[in-house]
Amino acid sequence: MYAWGGATGDWRGSKKYDYGSARAKYDKAASAAGATGTRTFATRREPDMGLVDPRGKTITTDSVDPIVIGIDVTGSMIDWPGEIFDRLPLLYQTLAKYRPNAEFSFCAIGDATSDRFPLQVNDFSKDINELEKAVKALGAEGGGGGQITESYELFGYYMLNHCKTPNATSPFLLIFGDETFYNKVNPDQVKHYVGDDMQSPLSSKEMWRNLMQRFELFYLQKPYGRGDAIITSDVKGKWSKTIGRQRVIDIPSMDRSVDIGMGLIAKQWGEYADFTGSLDARHDDTGLKSSVHKSLRHIDGDPSVKSITRKSSGSKLTDSLLGD
Repeated sequence: MYAWGGATGDWRGSKKYDYGSARAKYDKAASAAGATGTRTFATRREPDMGLVDPRGKTITTDSVDPIVIGIDVTGSMIDWPGEIFDRLPLLYQTLAKYRPNAEFSFCAIGDATSDRFPLQVNDFSKDINELEKAVKALGAEGGGGGQITESYELFGYYMLNHCKTPNATSPFLLIFGDETFYNKVNPDQVKHYVGDDMQSPLSSKEMWRNLMQRFELFYLQKPYGRGDAIITSDVKGKWSKTIGRQRVIDIPSMDRSVDIGMGLIAKQWGEYADFTGSLDARHDDTGLKSSVHKSLRHIDGDPSVKSITRKSSGSKLTDSLLGD
């Protein structure tokens, strides 16, 4: 598992890279976090519901730069969840260098038709001791209903209605997955897992469109299962029709997932050159680095894009997608 702060010797690569104040500020705290013992995400199947139970909970942050990371933890994701969550310290240190006030919420997504824990939600934090606990609290149930559909829409509903970001000007919501969502938000599932009363099912497409007015929303797509090209294409088509093709990002391999996620944010924050320096320092494989840049080639890197929450001038990407 990558370290939250301090030593970066386990971050591979032969070159040096300065993670700046984000690392220096938390060196001491990192030692305390590590003292609780490292554990790879994949070793825990049941979550700590005392921390991640979404029922009756609203997560709130005053940060102008909140970042929500949701990951599908069902069986078709294989070993990807463990790899992604074990690299979250790297994502934190890189992005905190650019925006020290950024706060993070780490979440897990399953299937409400078959799983015991289809929605796991952590509070926002920028404290590495709390973030360490948040990652350890998540469980990879490894279930799913086997119908190439998971309850992403339940996660989306929660974020739309129970995630408060009053000061946000650059909010991001990244979903890592390989399947599609149900067409309707199910009132019974919402009542059971979230605690809300819904009079009737809600169109998932409408829900995602509303969520895009609050977050820079991206679906980071791994190949389905162990690489089924036909299903992967079908999944991509449904997400693309709903949120826009430019928001569906291809993830060619699990060890590039977090690099692509943080590179996406760095690019929209106008920090892509520095991110490239970090990538170069951590990896000597030219092909590997090229695959990261290829996945992000269509992302708008204009640093003048500040906010999607100001509807009069929102981001060019959001404006174009909402006009589709």
